[in-house]
Amino acid sequence: MFSYRHAFHAGNHADVLKHTVLIATLKYLAEKDPALAVLDTHAGAGLYRLDGDYAETSGEAANGILKLLAAPEPGQPPFQPAPALQDYLDMVASFNKSGGKKVYPGSPFILQQLLRDHDRLKLFELHPTDSKTLSANIAQLEAGRQVAVFREDGFEGIRKFLPPPSRRALLLCDPSYEIKSDYSRVTEMIGNCLKLFATGTYAVWYPIIPRPEAHDLPRKLKTLATKAGKSWLHATLTVKFSKLTTDAAGEVKRPGLPASGMFLINPPHTLKAALKPALEQMVERLGQDKHATSTLDSGG
Repeated sequence: MFSYRHAFHAGNHADVLKHTVLIATLKYLAEKDPALAVLDTHAGAGLYRLDGDYAETSGEAANGILKLLAAPEPGQPPFQPAPALQDYLDMVASFNKSGGKKVYPGSPFILQQLLRDHDRLKLFELHPTDSKTLSANIAQLEAGRQVAVFREDGFEGIRKFLPPPSRRALLLCDPSYEIKSDYSRVTEMIGNCLKLFATGTYAVWYPIIPRPEAHDLPRKLKTLATKAGKSWLHATLTVKFSKLTTDAAGEVKRPGLPASGMFLINPPHTLKAALKPALEQMVERLGQDKHATSTLDSGG
């Protein structure tokens, strides 16, 4: 269960989608004065080196954040990002003061950057190495009691913090889904969260892959939201066609992650309009073939 390391995938197209949505959501929630409790169920290491062994081994950032940051082709006008995408690019740039492209902030550091003094951030990471690295990275912030790191199962750990005293919360859930049971655990957790604290904002990232559980997850989350009488928003980004192939030895070769989605319950009412042009630009800039596309639906 400890084989997954997000360092291999940091800055890929899924991170572009996830973190653009996350920033737009938290910026909106921070406009209201009462304190906000922010929970990250699978926090990872917090910071990643795009020139490190893990990221360079996968090369996924080259088709994600690095493609967005690339200089325009000769004769082409400079890229003019939509506001939500610009906020994301500005966030990444803030971790690369010299103008480089070496550091990529994971969700813990993105969230912490947007917190106000009276907000609180709870980070959960079960992987022993990533949890240790996360604690060391967070310690450098000298954030005191504002940020807490827990080496425990985030699916279970978040329960003790809901409902928060301020009655305002944002939860991000983005497990690796390498374990098949993660899909059912996500829906079980969100169902419990809605019972504990129905007015919280819940954001779930998931991979769109040839697996029944992956295609069932957004449908199940929509059902939970509808039964609870809550609004929802579902955004997806597809960058290429997914096709399994075999090598000379007959082994199945997977083409890499072709698409991912973000499903939010109780999203900001401004989020759909903010994401529409950003998603269109993601398709244009990150699409790898003619099958690249995006969807954006909402209800409730």
